[in-house]
Amino acid sequence: MAADEADEADELEEEEPETEDDASPSASALWADVRIDPIEIALPSGVGYTLRAYRPPADIAGGADRAGNLDDFDAASAAVAEQRRRARADDDSDDSDDEDAEELDDLDLEEDELEEELDEGDEEDEEDEPEEVPVFLGRGGKLYLFHSQDKLVEFVRSGAENDLSQVDTWPELVKRIGVDDVDPSEEDTYELDLLVENLRGGADAWDAPLIIKAGEIARDLGHALHIEPIQVALAPGSPLDDFDEALRSAESGGIGSFFARRKLRKVSSQQTTLSWRTVIGKISAATDWRD
Repeated sequence: MAADEADEADELEEEEPETEDDASPSASALWADVRIDPIEIALPSGVGYTLRAYRPPADIAGGADRAGNLDDFDAASAAVAEQRRRARADDDSDDSDDEDAEELDDLDLEEDELEEELDEGDEEDEEDEPEEVPVFLGRGGKLYLFHSQDKLVEFVRSGAENDLSQVDTWPELVKRIGVDDVDPSEEDTYELDLLVENLRGGADAWDAPLIIKAGEIARDLGHALHIEPIQVALAPGSPLDDFDEALRSAESGGIGSFFARRKLRKVSSQQTTLSWRTVIGKISAATDWRD
């Protein structure tokens, strides 16, 4: 009898329960196929679900015309957002650059020839990889948010017109999406409701991943919804952008992180908090709760 109970206990230990963070294979396949992702945004007014995709402007109805009419802040914001998205997948790029440099040194190339080749390579990369811009579930400068997954799915299946319906894979998503598919990954979860309180705590309390992710979603929304105050606040060279860069450097480690931490201690917590409150207020004002 005791042996039987021991065997049952062993079997239970071997069976590892599924965690909520584990996306089902079917859900992962769906989002990979349609190249659209579910995201979760926590605002002071509540937590909601929506959808986001990245596409070249030419792939979006009227996108080429809008791309030609972007003002400096809009274009710069989109460029920074794209650069930082790509940086996530290029963590080992520095090592690769070092290896390439060593190979070129071995070939004894002249300095001017080396620079010419590198410049040509950069131009080819830019041509091969057109800049992508964010597109959200929304319309008319409004972001659609849903308190529940089922309401989001209901809206997608309704056939209602929205900015994402112009994306080439939208019809496929409408056919395949189910409530269980709407399970945003940690990378696509943004807690803007916690940001202001965290910033008030000062440099020793700042949560770098929380703040960095807030910058990413704010840049995307500012660009996609054409919210100029957000684009200005987070434009390259702005105080919030410099703050973001310092946080990234501090998180990356190495000697650069030492200087970044010194720079962060000189940042005005009060001014940064006020600036971010304005950005979050603009996002909240552009949010349309659909349920």
